[in-house]
Amino acid sequence: MTDPRPQHYDEPDLLTPDQLAELEEKYDPELRFRTLVKPVAVLTGAILFLLSCYHYYTAGFGIPQATVHRGLHMGVTVFLVFMSFSAFGRSEPARGPLALLGLPLADWIMAIAGAVASLYVPWIYSELAFRVGNPTTLDTTMGTILIVVLLEAVRRSMGWPLPVIAMLFMAYAYYGQHMPGILVHPGASWSNIVNHLYLTSQGIYGTALGVIATYVFHFVLFGVMATRIGLGQLFIDVASAAAGRFAGGPAKVSVLSSALLGSISGSSIANTVTTGALTIPAMIRVGYPRHFAAAVEAAASTGGQITPPVMGAVAFLMIEYLGLPLTTILLAAIVPAFMHFFGVLVQVHLEAKRLGLRGLHPSELPNAWKVLRAGWLTVVPLIVLVGVLLSGRTPFAAAFWSITACVVVLLWQELRAGGPVQALKGTAHGIYEGFVLGAKQSLAVTAAAALVGVVIGVVTLTGVGFRIAYLVTSVAADWAQDVTGWLAFLPFEIMGVGTLTLLFTLILTAIVCVLMGCGIPTTANYIIMVAVAAPVLGLLNVEPIVAHFFVFYYGVLADVTPPVAMAAYAGAGIAGANAFKAGNTAFRLSMGKALVPFVFVFQPALLIVTTGFTWANFLLAFGGAVLGIWALSAAITGWMFARLSGVERGALAFASLLLVAPNWTATIIGLVLLVPIALRQLAVARRTPQPA
Repeated sequence: MTDPRPQHYDEPDLLTPDQLAELEEKYDPELRFRTLVKPVAVLTGAILFLLSCYHYYTAGFGIPQATVHRGLHMGVTVFLVFMSFSAFGRSEPARGPLALLGLPLADWIMAIAGAVASLYVPWIYSELAFRVGNPTTLDTTMGTILIVVLLEAVRRSMGWPLPVIAMLFMAYAYYGQHMPGILVHPGASWSNIVNHLYLTSQGIYGTALGVIATYVFHFVLFGVMATRIGLGQLFIDVASAAAGRFAGGPAKVSVLSSALLGSISGSSIANTVTTGALTIPAMIRVGYPRHFAAAVEAAASTGGQITPPVMGAVAFLMIEYLGLPLTTILLAAIVPAFMHFFGVLVQVHLEAKRLGLRGLHPSELPNAWKVLRAGWLTVVPLIVLVGVLLSGRTPFAAAFWSITACVVVLLWQELRAGGPVQALKGTAHGIYEGFVLGAKQSLAVTAAAALVGVVIGVVTLTGVGFRIAYLVTSVAADWAQDVTGWLAFLPFEIMGVGTLTLLFTLILTAIVCVLMGCGIPTTANYIIMVAVAAPVLGLLNVEPIVAHFFVFYYGVLADVTPPVAMAAYAGAGIAGANAFKAGNTAFRLSMGKALVPFVFVFQPALLIVTTGFTWANFLLAFGGAVLGIWALSAAITGWMFARLSGVERGALAFASLLLVAPNWTATIIGLVLLVPIALRQLAVARRTPQPA
């Protein structure tokens, strides 16, 4: 058999675990932990472990009063951030007269000051009812300290974008009287700003921090423990056994394994590195271009953030913002998540057919039965998680029992590997390391959530969210009127002014979400967009859950949108590919994720749980989206069942837009364009020998 691989093929270099860890740190600032001297390392490890123990206990036995719980969580986290992250990236222990135990004195000062300022509000909580709106000098001083410390903590752990955004919002609150046009407001004194951001539940101690401290921490911990017992590796092996033998098999393994691993992981970069270490070299080995291999893994890994049950922690934020049960949120997420992975799968399949790529040989694949027989126990914690959630109990109860199940499985694995004494030692060591790593991975997101509270506080203090909503919808309405005027010569109406206004509003909102997401993590982006962008859609009567999903999806898309496509750049680092080219290709592979939000805004039935759901509307939207994604994928790839001409590609691209429009007339016109091309392609494919 002739080797179908391109002539430029060369065997990829496999990266070592240390190199992969360095790559993950390079593209994910949340993991750039500094080197600590032993006394500080022991102290930090102990505090991290105790923080996880505290949250594990509260998940099972209840949390204290909300402000106390949030303040305690933030205080410990802020202290740990300054222990774990250096001011200018990862560095060796500091030395000299301005250092203490390997850390700069400034870091000790900020760590302690941040912890004290965080705990101050819970300490005076009983007096707040008499002081909100009339802060004392000490209140203002403590609030100022915390805001400054949070700005630096987030800068260290995530970079400059979010602190800059927070400072701009605070400047807007202070200098409101100097703002132009509709953005003008009376302005607020620094004392009033601190009062609102620090002493009320509308700012730093608000919903964002509450969700992180109450839900997200637990599920980060569950993801770490589940990976530790081997669930992530089981997902990869099962995906390999299921899809590896088909054309371009490693790419399909990448999509399936990333979807499975993403269901318990909240980080697209970590997902890219974890699964990409195996799938990217395999994709290159069978003949995919290096940049395409990196892009496939990145596009699939970002899809993990929209995959139930964890959804990168955003599912739990939606519970608070929408007041809906978690089961409702997860049910709404199923179809859009399927559409994303379907879109990526179709493109990698068509690309494999176009290049004539093979699948993996059976000798290169794990045996599905052996994999499941050896690792079935690792699935038990996930089954417990889903079972408890579906039973109607709280998400943190589900996290408690699923983490407990992970511990039980870990103990069983250690018992099978050695005697009881050794098993207890191994289990204790595994719990300690898992709890420390879980707490460590939550540090940056907690600091970010607290700082996002500053942004949310300014929005509620100034009302800027509704001002922006009015501005955006006014611009969109003007554009809609202009377009309607330009198309007045037609004997029929393509779209009404109202529909065009909504379309332009969605486009503007999507652009803002992607731009914002280029600089800050998905969770922080979602929280800000809920305050700033979701009201825009609310003015046009878009159902709240639909608006929230729209801004969430476009925030996630930023992870594969150049110039700041971090997941794609991490994949390119593994593949040895051009990072910008990988980012562009990953964005193209994510077209399904980009199209589907428009579909469920115009036809909310796609989310299943929306008001007025009917199966007829759902099937129209679902079928149209599937056909539209397939048509667009073929147009982009240049292959359906055989090579497509330029005219056919253009016609398919236009047909895809008509098919995803949840309207019978548009769908029929799209089918009229699609069917003849598909039939001609089938005829050509029958006459032409196809690659294996």
